[in-house]
Amino acid sequence: MTHDPKIAGSLWRPHVDSEFVAGLRCFASEHIAPHAQEIDRRDVYPYKIMKALAAEGYSTVTLDPKYGGAGRSYSHAVATFEELSVASAAVGISLITIFQAQTMICLFGSHSLRDRYLPQFREGLLTSYALTEANHGSDIRRLDTKAQFDGKEWVLTGEKSFITSGSAAEFFVILAESPNGVSVFAVPRDIPNLEIYKGNNSATFGLRNGPHMNVRLQGVRLPSDHLIGVEGKGVRQAVTVLDYSRTLAGAISLGIARAAFEGALTYARNRVAFDQTVAEFQGIQWYFADMLTEIDAARLLVYAAAQALDRHEEIARYSSEAKLKACTVATDVAAKAVQICGAYGVTENAPFGRYLRDAKAYEIAGGSAEVLKNTIAKYLVRGPVTPKAPT
Repeated sequence: MTHDPKIAGSLWRPHVDSEFVAGLRCFASEHIAPHAQEIDRRDVYPYKIMKALAAEGYSTVTLDPKYGGAGRSYSHAVATFEELSVASAAVGISLITIFQAQTMICLFGSHSLRDRYLPQFREGLLTSYALTEANHGSDIRRLDTKAQFDGKEWVLTGEKSFITSGSAAEFFVILAESPNGVSVFAVPRDIPNLEIYKGNNSATFGLRNGPHMNVRLQGVRLPSDHLIGVEGKGVRQAVTVLDYSRTLAGAISLGIARAAFEGALTYARNRVAFDQTVAEFQGIQWYFADMLTEIDAARLLVYAAAQALDRHEEIARYSSEAKLKACTVATDVAAKAVQICGAYGVTENAPFGRYLRDAKAYEIAGGSAEVLKNTIAKYLVRGPVTPKAPT
């Protein structure tokens, strides 16, 4: 059972110019959807697809044109992640690690670092955001990976674990603890004394874009300008980038929810049971009414978060809300889609198991629901900024 392309056109109104969205939908349908099940089954990085995305300019939607980017709004970035993830959430995950590295350099990198690496994204540079360590997990305030400056170069020693997109990354953004605190570094993959290998528990049941890799640094030497931003400010920088990328994570979850909804609706319209289509049963119609309402609500919130990024206002609040809502909706919609499709929904040949696994995995990856709720609560405890009344 495949998606009816008319559903997307009739149900999901573009929040940016329709020509841009039409191009995305065409690319996703032709170049991603036919390979989505195989990417998931084999747990491989979609290397050719990611290079093709770069060639089309989809990897650099928001990047400044002086570096080869399109210079578009974050709403265009959200549309990109949403539409591509309808076809494959694994492609969305592969793209978000590229966006994270790009954002870190754009926001905090020196001029020399920007000039050296940002143009490479337009050429298809594949990157990974290497924060996690085996002993610390998501707690990046203290790290076992150390960085020392010897007067000329930075020397990094340690190991990062469970790194998304690590199997194909050509460039890493790595956090390490330097004398003045946690700092961020730009690390090319082909640099001496860097080893990448498959660690324990490297495979996940959802969002499968290749096994999560370990990155071992044994005296990796970096030029002084490969420190990104200010020494000792790495935690704040990393959290800022996550605030940006969580809005896009919400867009990926929108794509998952839409894919599950569209697939279930197509099935229900065509499957006959007890002398009528499945879609004609009132109980099933209520399922679809609830799902459509929740997806529409999540879409509005995610695009509102994109506008907050463009305004540079209340980013942490809206990005956290967007991911929290969209991930919850995606899991609920994927589960209902399985239920609607009955026995077909639980077969390995059907895509619904992939949707459910991807949706649930994203309730944890990139900031768990509990972490997001903490962020939103802290915003309230601090006291939200009250907009000034017009005069």
